[in-house]
Amino acid sequence: MRYFVPFFLLLTLTLNAHIQLIKKENSDSNTTLLVIGGIHGNEPGGYFAASILAQYYNITSKNLWIIPNLNQESIRNNRRGIHGDMNRKFAKIKKNDKDKKIIEEIKKIILSPKISLILNLHDGHGFYRKKNQGSIFNPNAWGQTCVIDQCSLKKTQEFGNLNDIAMEVKNNVNKKLLKSHHSFNVKNTNTQYDDEAMQLSLTYFAVTNNKPAFAIETSKNLSSLSQKVFYQLLAIEEYMKIMGIGFIRNFDLNEKEIAKILKNYGTLSINSNILLNLSDIKKSLSYIPIKSKSNAFEFSNTLGDIKKSRGRYRVYIGNKLITTLKPQFFKISHSCSNKFDFIIDGRKISADFTSEIFVNTDFKVIKSGGYRVNIIGYYSRTRKDESGVTISLKDLNKNYSVDKKHKVYRVEFYKKDEFCSMLMVHFK
Repeated sequence: MRYFVPFFLLLTLTLNAHIQLIKKENSDSNTTLLVIGGIHGNEPGGYFAASILAQYYNITSKNLWIIPNLNQESIRNNRRGIHGDMNRKFAKIKKNDKDKKIIEEIKKIILSPKISLILNLHDGHGFYRKKNQGSIFNPNAWGQTCVIDQCSLKKTQEFGNLNDIAMEVKNNVNKKLLKSHHSFNVKNTNTQYDDEAMQLSLTYFAVTNNKPAFAIETSKNLSSLSQKVFYQLLAIEEYMKIMGIGFIRNFDLNEKEIAKILKNYGTLSINSNILLNLSDIKKSLSYIPIKSKSNAFEFSNTLGDIKKSRGRYRVYIGNKLITTLKPQFFKISHSCSNKFDFIIDGRKISADFTSEIFVNTDFKVIKSGGYRVNIIGYYSRTRKDESGVTISLKDLNKNYSVDKKHKVYRVEFYKKDEFCSMLMVHFK
């Protein structure tokens, strides 16, 4: 499998520890598109598309702001909204509502003077058709639509011709369909007069504040997540073209390439001294040396999330449970070396303290004063320190591998019973 690696630096800001806002900005213009994913936690096409947009697109002109996981807790639980429907709280919200802080923060972002247009990403039931063609293809369906609340904004406003823009996006998306019945349409909810529920929504809040806003709804009835993400990104790119936002992506926009990207879960760094590759990790790992509290978890994937449950740490990418970590608590040493010496296939190397080391035949950790080495999966009745031992793949118990293919093993370094770092040894 070929993994795609983002080729730009993400600037991630956390607002009161509730909203992850990623800004990709240029100095040539204040024109800014705001893309919001995950307002509904059971609509993965929207939030996985926003995450790919954040990680794999380079913006070359004008500006793009992305919130990939607005309703993170609901995403993790794969539910529409664990505290009720977040997209029905923009007109009024109770003081004790658990979504209140998020709603207040997203409203501030929407009303920022820099924001020129808003896209709210969803997956909707069925395939919208103006005429009834059955239980899935009918006027009550939401899937495969560009949704607008009204045809235009009342005041003179750039990008205020909502119907014209939505029609242009729809027409261009329909030139690149995977199957003919996936066709997009424009759905005008005529919110002010016809849809009381939509009067409580994010897009209606935006348009009533003279901010152009659209929802992109891909169908929940599409056969795969990769298809949903394909259409989301296809539509988003059309909006960016209309706004004159320049972009480069380092993959071909097709279902096959998106499927590959969706399987690349990225990495998890713990306390800056453990680095786990999540793409081929086992369903559970035991005896992970971390602190008893105040651990720092950092994901390369914008949808990464941790949930502590029954003494274990459940690791998520979006709504996908990737692995469960059973901890073993240690103090962290702050006087460890940044490098450790190995003999790899007969050749001496010096490795950084969270390196990945690739081995053909065997490896040995060169003994260093003051350090104890623990090679997870190797057993010796007599050794407390496993440095100085030549290890091949046959010497390791595959039950202790990190990966599903039983080729990756942990080498841990300790100093005076305090944990220093973990390196990964990959056997080819």
